[in-house]
Amino acid sequence: MAEIDEQEQLKARLEYLKTEHGDLDRAIEALVDSGNYNTLQLQRLKKRKLVLKDQIFATKNSLLPDIIA
Repeated sequence: MAEIDEQEQLKARLEYLKTEHGDLDRAIEALVDSGNYNTLQLQRLKKRKLVLKDQIFATKNSLLPDIIA
């Protein structure tokens, strides 16, 4: 049972991370389109987006079953 709960938690985390990544992507696009931003602000947002991408990748890997070759 604990494994199922863990899988569900990972799935929920993955969905949260994907949503946050998408929101951040739209925020970056809107900021660039506005033309009213400073470079440091944009770099921080892009770095956060990369961190989220890494977390999404790691979470997806956690959901895959270990395959013994």
